[in-house]
Amino acid sequence: MKIRLLSVGKVHESSFKYGIEDFTQRINKYFKAEWVIIPTAKNAASLSEIELKKTEASAILSQIDKDDYLILLDERGKLLSSPQLAQFIQQRANESSKQLVFLIGGAFGVDTSIANRAQFVWSFSPLVFPHMLARLILSEQLYRACTIIRNEKYHHI
Repeated sequence: MKIRLLSVGKVHESSFKYGIEDFTQRINKYFKAEWVIIPTAKNAASLSEIELKKTEASAILSQIDKDDYLILLDERGKLLSSPQLAQFIQQRANESSKQLVFLIGGAFGVDTSIANRAQFVWSFSPLVFPHMLARLILSEQLYRACTIIRNEKYHHI
């Protein structure tokens, strides 16, 4: 199974880049993982919120295959503990999902076409985090889940 991490916005900021890349490399010991950064539209400032979300949706959908299992990150989603996330990932692997796609949407969230396409909506917390911090949390939590699946000593209960 592969893991694809999509995020709308800027490339990883230097203050977060090392951590994101380090955890992503660690994930690669368990599952092939890659980040795809979808740039914000060049004319974003001149677009309405609805137009911007539609533009981003088109770019997002171009990165997702029909068989991909899409997990949307949203503060209104379902809260999972780290062990529950590990169980969720293991279930997808057991179901022979070819690729899990985790999506951090744009500044205004995602268009309804993306929300409707998502098979699961996950929340780290009811708090809202900046994109770079969300990327770091996502990559660390996925690594933690991998170590829980393999019963390795990273996660302490």
